Amino acid sequence: MSAPDPTGPTDPADPTGPLEQALHAARALVLADLVAGSVAEADVVSLVEDSVTHRRWWVGQWPEGAAYLPGLVAQDVQDALLEKYGRWPLCPVCGSGDPHALDVEPELGEDPHWVCGKAGVVVAPVGSLGAVSG
Repeated sequence: MSAPDPTGPTDPADPTGPLEQALHAARALVLADLVAGSVAEADVVSLVEDSVTHRRWWVGQWPEGAAYLPGLVAQDVQDALLEKYGRWPLCPVCGSGDPHALDVEPELGEDPHWVCGKAGVVVAPVGSLGAVSG
């Protein structure tokens, strides 16, 4: 039995491969933001796992999209939280008016950030909400 060709295509199911590593990194970034917002309860963490499972299939179909995983997982969790619990993460920039959630930008791109659409400012990279003083 010969060893796999390291220059050949990667197996998306390889637990040590770049696609799985990208999924783990995306999970860690979103979990860090959930912890920063004190909302990392077991049922919320399950929403992250659901997203990672879904995105595992997605990135297996389009490996070039691996760099987009942090923003996509963040959006998936944000959407799932809105359906079950309400807006997340709440904007720490706007001190008055109705509470509103931050948005992920770019919606499909590398290096996603949480932004306040009302104030038009970047608040933090995905995974770095804990560094924002609220």
